[in-house]
Amino acid sequence: MSKLTTWSGRQVDYLNPSPDDIHIVDIATALARECRYAGHASHFYSVAQHSVLCSRIVPPELAIEALLHDAAEAFIKDIPTPLKRLLPDYKVIEERFDWAIRVHFGLPEEASPGIKEADNILLVTEVRDLFPPGRVLHKIPVAADPMNGRIWPLAPETAKDQFMDRFHFLQR
Repeated sequence: MSKLTTWSGRQVDYLNPSPDDIHIVDIATALARECRYAGHASHFYSVAQHSVLCSRIVPPELAIEALLHDAAEAFIKDIPTPLKRLLPDYKVIEERFDWAIRVHFGLPEEASPGIKEADNILLVTEVRDLFPPGRVLHKIPVAADPMNGRIWPLAPETAKDQFMDRFHFLQR
């Protein structure tokens, strides 16, 4: 069996995810409960909170794409980059989900370059705010300065609410 039952009760097929099976509440719920860095940050810090922050630091025309840039992780989990590189089948499944999500929400076929830039800004900010001083997670591929302001980790339900609020705001 290759299907996942989502929070809303939908069946999503890992071998052939359909854009029709994608639902924003499933994404928000799962991402709010998914901790970045495999749980090794100083506090619980969700993929949902990361995504909301990412959507706030990009130009407005990229905000919805930035909010959903890690949406596939709602179905396939947030795998740390070093492990992801060792799992070629994971990458194939991730691409299938990314495609289904992009089609469902009318996003560009390929990720916009500004999304990776924002992700790198958040990475250095998260390292600054969520890990002991001097901690190096892995080499950051592009030099980036951290964003202004500190990240204060949110509880999962608060992160979910902020994700949904941001989604509805951007859909206006």
